[in-house]
Amino acid sequence: MILRGNLVLPDRVAAGRITFDGTIRAIAPDEVSGGDGPAEALYILPGFIDAHVHGGDGADTMDGAAAIRRMARFHLVHGTTTILPTTITRPWPDVMDALHAVAEVKQAGMADGPVIHGAHLEGPFVSPHRLGAQPPFAIAPDPHHVRAALQTGVVRVVTLAPELEHADSAIAAFAAAGVRVSIGHTVAGFEQAEQAICRICAAGGTAGGTHLFNAMGGIEGRRPGPATALLCSDAGHAELIFDTHHVHPASFRLAHRLLGDRLLFVTDAMRGAGQGDGISQLGGQEVTIRDGIARLPDGTLAGSVLTLDGALRNAIAAGTDLVDAAKLVSRNAAHYLGLRDRGALLPGLRADFVVMDREFMVREVWVGGERRF
Repeated sequence: MILRGNLVLPDRVAAGRITFDGTIRAIAPDEVSGGDGPAEALYILPGFIDAHVHGGDGADTMDGAAAIRRMARFHLVHGTTTILPTTITRPWPDVMDALHAVAEVKQAGMADGPVIHGAHLEGPFVSPHRLGAQPPFAIAPDPHHVRAALQTGVVRVVTLAPELEHADSAIAAFAAAGVRVSIGHTVAGFEQAEQAICRICAAGGTAGGTHLFNAMGGIEGRRPGPATALLCSDAGHAELIFDTHHVHPASFRLAHRLLGDRLLFVTDAMRGAGQGDGISQLGGQEVTIRDGIARLPDGTLAGSVLTLDGALRNAIAAGTDLVDAAKLVSRNAAHYLGLRDRGALLPGLRADFVVMDREFMVREVWVGGERRF
């Protein structure tokens, strides 16, 4: 197979062609024809990777295997070729059921959707004092619960509040299993967050931050908070929900300047994504979506209705060049997750592509060399 267009490569955008089957076989310079079919003025980007997404199109990870497939297909249409369905803080049996459902879908695969890399366990190892939109079922990461989660074999990222009891032993266990440990939904201060990042790295793990700036202390002159610990780290990665509601464009630019390729966009999308304004639900709680913003009745932001193609467009509108914007939705997440076989247009990597028009709207999505949208 051959695709022609404006290739968004790791270091530049250049007219060219990609030869591929399941993997990229060759990339060569080419002239994009002026008006010959769909190749005209199209951009070809590496497939997007969403490491934190609860739902979409009326479906939620907590609803089971059929819902996971539905929400994954929704995000595929918006360019996501690798996805981590994400849990929410619910009673422990519900969380385990969701993990087993992700494992079921992952094992079976999706011929009409993205790759299910595994699960992001966002709840319940979070602070009861910094729940955000999480329901009040937080628990400590004691060895029993950590062991049960790891035994599912599907957890790839865990959100953890480092001030919780048993947090240190949980960090060691998750890091030893290759799970990315992401600091979030926490009341920890700068020092405690910095120590947690050091513990994660010392255990051979990869440190992250769950939706940077949200559900954690802000940056103040005398109270720098966990966001500062992540921004000052030489090793930590951080997610960011760039719908321009969760994070101001100036804060995004600051984080991008400091973290560079260790910053990754996520959607944190809820079941209402793609369904327009109205009443939806998150973790058993009523959510109102108005003007693209999801809130609980008390006004708390409740996840998002963002898609990664929307995040890409927001980054470009904020002044990010296309090469760096593409990294924020693809390569940076691939590196964070240890997925060295995807995230860039390079020979030998997976043939995961997003074809976009001049307005950066998705026209085609390819997964493993197959056109799935």
